Amino acid sequence: MDPRHLENLRSIERAYWWHVAKRKLVLELLRRHAPPPGLLVEGGVGGGANCLAFRDLGYDVRGFDLMAEAVENCRSLGLADVCVHDLLDPWPIEPAVARAVVLLDVIEHLPDPVRALRHGAGALRPDGAMVVTVPAFPALMGPWDRMLGHYRRYSRQLFKEQAREAGLRVIALSHWNSFTLPAAVVIRTLERLAGGRRSAEFPPVSRPVNALLIQMARLERQLMSVVPVPAGLSLVGVLTHE
Repeated sequence: MDPRHLENLRSIERAYWWHVAKRKLVLELLRRHAPPPGLLVEGGVGGGANCLAFRDLGYDVRGFDLMAEAVENCRSLGLADVCVHDLLDPWPIEPAVARAVVLLDVIEHLPDPVRALRHGAGALRPDGAMVVTVPAFPALMGPWDRMLGHYRRYSRQLFKEQAREAGLRVIALSHWNSFTLPAAVVIRTLERLAGGRRSAEFPPVSRPVNALLIQMARLERQLMSVVPVPAGLSLVGVLTHE
């Protein structure tokens, strides 16, 4: 991750609608599939807001990140059990100890995502669950993704294939962020025509729009509790041992 993007992330992830919506979605899935107490391991800690939310939910939290700046930021927030580590290397954790593993918009940044998923699976207890989010729709791959360092965007089929290769079973899979998909298609098309994008920062929105998008995401989660959402800018999956 570009250090400038990390700084942008730190400044907005506690209140910006996309981060709030994803965090609430993941917390709901954790409560349903791998509720605390227990150890939760997050690969790719970002700005630290998710780790704080997981701790507040009742987990003992451990985190890894490739960026020393991200680790230092988490430690400044009181998250002591965070260290610099490449997720493609064997994880510095005892096998089968984690109640939950979370990889939130992480594996699309990796040249070998299956290896990271295998390491995460090795950390999971037999009754544990892994929650993974990724960007969806490979056809939307463009300047935004390249600026963020994405190797790929995911289809449902690719997500399932990589989980299976890692020895994991997908027990829940849904698109999310469906309500911004039409606008995103238009914006990404215009970016391609214009020859690129100037910044990887999240586009600013007014407070009323931010609040509206958070509410739309809440309604989407209510739908997801009944039936998977068929289309959206991202995918979220829950994985367990085979």
